[in-house]
Amino acid sequence: MTVPDRTVSSGLYQRVCLSETQLEFPGLPYSVSVLKPGFCLPQSDGTFRADGTITLLTGPRTVLVDTGGPWDRDFLLQSLGDRGMGPGDINVVVGTHGHSDHVGNLNLFPSALMIVGHDVSEGDRYRPNRLAEGHAFIIDEHVSVHPSPGHTGQDVSVQVRGTSAGTVLIAGDLFESSSDDNTWRNLSLNPAVQEVSRQNALQAANIIIPGHGLPFRVVRN
Repeated sequence: MTVPDRTVSSGLYQRVCLSETQLEFPGLPYSVSVLKPGFCLPQSDGTFRADGTITLLTGPRTVLVDTGGPWDRDFLLQSLGDRGMGPGDINVVVGTHGHSDHVGNLNLFPSALMIVGHDVSEGDRYRPNRLAEGHAFIIDEHVSVHPSPGHTGQDVSVQVRGTSAGTVLIAGDLFESSSDDNTWRNLSLNPAVQEVSRQNALQAANIIIPGHGLPFRVVRN
């Protein structure tokens, strides 16, 4: 069970964690559903258990953002089935970065457009893009994939405009959770770059879905 984080104040912004019942953000033309909130749980032997958040966008195109780890295969298929979908119904799969708890089930979606980090591919054909140069990859006028490096060198986030909650950003491990101020730097390849990416996200989004916790609302002080 994921325990809601506290409200965190950071400069111009407060982050207010939502509850486990607040995982759906309806909208037109796109709705956002968190199929599984991620978690990160330190263990007594010095290891930690972790799994990435899995999020589904439904609208003109059906977009899956992060697939969880390989151990989530059955859960993912069941969650899609509960919505009357199968892997062939997913048009776009985005892997926010290449860690196994976020991209462990890419092989379920061979017919989808794949965006993993800065790579954009359809089958074995790779498409040119400008993510590595800092430019967004546009899916349509409402959904776009933005470079948000720091945690790794090729992290991306997915921005969805027009939901009932405003602009939703599915951020991968740009944010570990709503209250990650004391932990994210330890997991970052480049903390200075990630700090810039985090501030950009807080400025742009109303709701942020982090990589290892419940969604949170951004309140501007």
